[in-house]
Amino acid sequence: MLMETDDDTLARAAASGDRAAFGLLLARHYDRVLGLAFRLTGSRAEAQDLTQDICAALPAKLAQWRGEARFTTWLYRVTVNATHDLRRRQSTRSRAALGWGDWELARQDEIATQAATLDWLTEAMQRLSPELRDTVALVLGEELTQAAAGEVLGVSEGTVAWRMSEVKKRLRAMAAEDAK
Repeated sequence: MLMETDDDTLARAAASGDRAAFGLLLARHYDRVLGLAFRLTGSRAEAQDLTQDICAALPAKLAQWRGEARFTTWLYRVTVNATHDLRRRQSTRSRAALGWGDWELARQDEIATQAATLDWLTEAMQRLSPELRDTVALVLGEELTQAAAGEVLGVSEGTVAWRMSEVKKRLRAMAAEDAK
């Protein structure tokens, strides 16, 4: 008897919680929804996923069906709307991925710049005298105060300050020379 029932009557029954009516509606229209989803997406896998999503959401959506249009017309609209929602999500993800890619490229550029700077600094440090190199290693590398570095090196705090000033001056000169 249920088999001869029209779609609109089945939809009203399904909206009221009749599982058999809902099952029959799905059996009648699953392939129709899948076919439309395929034509709208152009992808069998996306169409299958979309159809599954529509079927899972259909019980809640049926509660909103007012019966102003035929059930099949309404179901087509649900499928078209679900496809539009999918496209919007994909577009948003695509834009986010592009932004992420830009961020990653900028991060990689920054890493490369930092590595090049560190390589230059390491090479430049090798051109300094051992006394200046030792002073820089303690003050900048180990983050000791000038007084503590002076203690370690056996020189006055003033000597450490002079050495740091000399290091800055020499590094600037090396950078200017290397830039030529």
